[in-house]
Amino acid sequence: MSRYAESHKSSNLAGPGDARPTALQIIRDENLVGKLNDKIFLVTGVSSGIGIETLRALYVTGAHIYGTVRNIEKGQKVVDEIVAKEPQGGKITLIKMELDSLESIKEGAKDFLQKSGGKLNVLINNAGIMAVPFSKTKDGFESQFGTNHVGHFLLFQLVKDALLSSATSEFPSRVVSVSSIGHRFGSVRLDDFNFEKSDYSEWTSYGQAKTANIWFANYIERHYGSRHLHAASLHPGGIWTNLGTHLDPELWKAYDTPEYRAYFKSAEQGAATQVYAAVSEEWKDKGGKYLSNCAVQEPYGTTGVHPSHDDGFEKWAYDVEGEERLWEESLELVGLVEEK
Repeated sequence: MSRYAESHKSSNLAGPGDARPTALQIIRDENLVGKLNDKIFLVTGVSSGIGIETLRALYVTGAHIYGTVRNIEKGQKVVDEIVAKEPQGGKITLIKMELDSLESIKEGAKDFLQKSGGKLNVLINNAGIMAVPFSKTKDGFESQFGTNHVGHFLLFQLVKDALLSSATSEFPSRVVSVSSIGHRFGSVRLDDFNFEKSDYSEWTSYGQAKTANIWFANYIERHYGSRHLHAASLHPGGIWTNLGTHLDPELWKAYDTPEYRAYFKSAEQGAATQVYAAVSEEWKDKGGKYLSNCAVQEPYGTTGVHPSHDDGFEKWAYDVEGEERLWEESLELVGLVEEK
């Protein structure tokens, strides 16, 4: 049982800032402050939301963290604030990368590999968009699928060799794929990724992208776990961030209930599970599971908790056949052939 199980019980939830762990607490509880000086992390989307808190927590380990941002100036303000508060941390290097552009991802990955010397211990696919109106990426993919899945898929392919070559039995490499309970809005539309055959729904699209994030991690664990490269997916929790910029204000009113107010976390708490998956001793040698609240989740609706507190997965979250097909399709989408 997770050491944080008690703080996540429904009866103990009291909203942002309650007893649930923060990302920094995870680092301290794992005794990792200043202990990872020779390790390299790559985190996407570190200039807002839980990306900032993930960067902050990893910084105190002494590691060298490379963070991707769309806007270097905005990202640098975040870095300056973190360094000012934690002067004894590691190093932070920003990498310009737009996940809705395959060319930008290629350029950013090249920049990262040159600067890191081809070394990478942990990749955290944190960045994402949610429930946006229909639009397309620069390469013609539906935006949520293209940004949340295809972009991160290509990034992994470009840094995969660095992850594998850096992996050891003492410190296996890890990939952390940030998904969401939003995956429950729908599975991957293997015959219509881009809504060309049906009307667009922002939530069905989000569900597809977040299910793809789970499948991505499951596939990595199945195919690379034996090579000391592990992957897990997760739901960070309900957090008030700019991820919800495009949501109808009326929708938020539906969440203005005592149960939901207690369920929501601060950004510092929201970053905890991805940091836990990235550095905890528990997840050193395993993966292929969907996490929330620093613990493996059960199927939705099976644990007896209030629905507003249920982070369980939908039945399509584990689908080997679908995962295999999505991987092959994704290779075609980004124009790559993967060596077996």
